[in-house]
Amino acid sequence: MPIRTPSADAAAPSSPQHEITRIAALRGVHSAFSYLHNQEMEFRRWQCELTEIPAPPFGEAARCEWLRQRFTALGLENVQVDDLGNVFGLLHPGDAAPGIGVSAHLDTVFPSGTKLDTREDDNKLYGPGISDNAAGVVAMLAVASALKRTQLHAETNVVFIGNVGEEGEGNLRGMRHVFSSSPWKDCLRSLLVIDGAGTDTYVTQALGSRRFEISFRGPGGHSWSDFGVPNPIVVLARALARFSEVHLPESPRTTYNLGVIHGGTSVNSIPESATVRVDLRSASMKELQKLEERLRECVTEAWSEVPLSYRTGETKVKLAFECIGDRPAAELPADARILQVVRAVDKHLRVQSFPRLASTDANVPLSLGKEATTIGAGGDGGGAHTMREWFDCTNRDLGLKRILLALLALTGVHE
Repeated sequence: MPIRTPSADAAAPSSPQHEITRIAALRGVHSAFSYLHNQEMEFRRWQCELTEIPAPPFGEAARCEWLRQRFTALGLENVQVDDLGNVFGLLHPGDAAPGIGVSAHLDTVFPSGTKLDTREDDNKLYGPGISDNAAGVVAMLAVASALKRTQLHAETNVVFIGNVGEEGEGNLRGMRHVFSSSPWKDCLRSLLVIDGAGTDTYVTQALGSRRFEISFRGPGGHSWSDFGVPNPIVVLARALARFSEVHLPESPRTTYNLGVIHGGTSVNSIPESATVRVDLRSASMKELQKLEERLRECVTEAWSEVPLSYRTGETKVKLAFECIGDRPAAELPADARILQVVRAVDKHLRVQSFPRLASTDANVPLSLGKEATTIGAGGDGGGAHTMREWFDCTNRDLGLKRILLALLALTGVHE
């Protein structure tokens, strides 16, 4: 017998807090909570198994296949992998278009060949990527499994997404593809992103970033016999010294980082090239654009100081300015339904949480005007992006309950 119907909602809308209280009292939800608590050892096995499968940037295929098999085994419908490697599974059968998405990224920051051994010590799991984002993928699987095993029926279809390309130079390519080329790009009205550990935050602002690779290339030569030939390292250093003096606003917070620099072959050789990779970030697209413009100005000014003969002749100094990453900044409206739901869930579960600014897969739908937020998978974690990464499974089920309740409130539910 339906507990909630669209017509009933239209006649007597309830507050998100009342809705969460009603949903949490359903027998099927109690059953799902018990399942999420009792299957902890299985979740640990999934997490270690996934962590030991390599997923370097642009090399996620093995993990995609692992997740495809898990989706199929859990009984999700219309399981498929797109041409980028994103894995999809629908909660309900048939042609019902999903209105809600739940996602977790599959890729890691670790390059091909990294040793991916895992180990367990009491409630702690250790391994590179064990928290970011094996914990998120397992949380997504756990919630999907709980929904399939209980008598809960979401009124809106849900698509579960394991996406590629979230980290670093992946540049959110997987999520961009979901909202530009997937069969459900237009019908997905909101997205719940699961990334990393914890229960104490929810993302309300998408941190924008732009990344560039800047190179100067010249003729090079011997340090003695060719002295006077423009040195690309010197030209680049001048540009970066100018840029380092840029004034940045405290609000909206805006930052930059000179993360990688290289050039030259020996101490007695004038280098043929010098390259730097620069990361610009801001909560404001306007400030991000201003910072990029100043960077370009500094680089152009430094290049213009190279003698004209070395800018136009056969042995000219060349400048290359390439964008290698672009993540949009955006903000969730204060009255967004997904925001009200997450806050109501946290109040019901007595979770002390706070909003935060972050760069996640939620950047993409937020920049398109869709509702999205990013939350953790429960438990606790640390050492992200290092070989010392860890995940503490204690209270993982609190995070899983949080995800489940939020999803059910967003979809509507009956049993």
